[in-house]
Amino acid sequence: MRRAAAALEERGLETVYIHCSGDPDSLDGVIFPAIGTAIVDGTAPHVLEPRYALAHERYVDLSQCCDSAAAKEVANGLTALTDAYRASYREAYHVLRALGGVDAERRALVRAHFDEEKLLRRAAGIAARELKGGGETRGRAADVFLGGLTCQGKVCRFDSVDALCPRVYELCDSYGLAAPVLRRLCDAALEAGEDILTCRDPLRPAEIAHLLIPARGLAFVTTGEGVRYEGKPYRRLRVDAMAEEKLTRAEKAHLRFIRRVRRALEEETVASLKRAKRGHDALEALYRPCVDFDAVGALCDAEIARIGAYPV
Repeated sequence: MRRAAAALEERGLETVYIHCSGDPDSLDGVIFPAIGTAIVDGTAPHVLEPRYALAHERYVDLSQCCDSAAAKEVANGLTALTDAYRASYREAYHVLRALGGVDAERRALVRAHFDEEKLLRRAAGIAARELKGGGETRGRAADVFLGGLTCQGKVCRFDSVDALCPRVYELCDSYGLAAPVLRRLCDAALEAGEDILTCRDPLRPAEIAHLLIPARGLAFVTTGEGVRYEGKPYRRLRVDAMAEEKLTRAEKAHLRFIRRVRRALEEETVASLKRAKRGHDALEALYRPCVDFDAVGALCDAEIARIGAYPV
């Protein structure tokens, strides 16, 4: 995918890179919007089958570049390593479920005193100022993930935000209380006819964590524990301060306890994901001698030539 993206970028095609949550340094897909084309990793755990095989999608079969007989000679090792790295992922998923429960308890504690209407009034003011005018047609929303909890810890690709949106509103929100604000701003942008990127919360995918409106150069990002925006925001809304100002001393003490538990669960999740990554790397090392990389390169070059011939 990197080779194809580099070759097509040299020809002037813009590329969208989809990074892997299991290993943020690797790719799960590349998209070339100008020609309506993507190359994706369709193997487990993100199996992707063609909807209209050959008419619109096709397989690139890399198994033809592999030596099955050589793989069978190390079958026991391949089986053991596969089972081990998958077990590490299952461990991570169990801890993430516990983390979700802790987050829900914490959110309920601070929400009991939180003035959501006050924050929504702020959102209405921002929408009136930033999203004036109505489009002839309603805009379209594309759901994406900007980051997640990975083997490298918390990762958020704010570099993508900076590349698309020079003006950034930062919502300092560790509890997920700003989600209704983002929904309100999302609706306002769509009503104004703008196409938007709704960046989902990796731990609560039903909620929006960040909102990007590229045509207006405008973004709304959420930051919190372990997620920092290193750029200079255009405006900053301190949602955490609003959430904590009316808590009692006992509630603040309980919140500190929950924070320690949450940090421990996050650390255990990352440890499990690191074990999974090490196991996956060992599996790849065992498979590598079974692959004819010259054949892979030739197949890649043929695909680049085919895709490069598409009209822009």
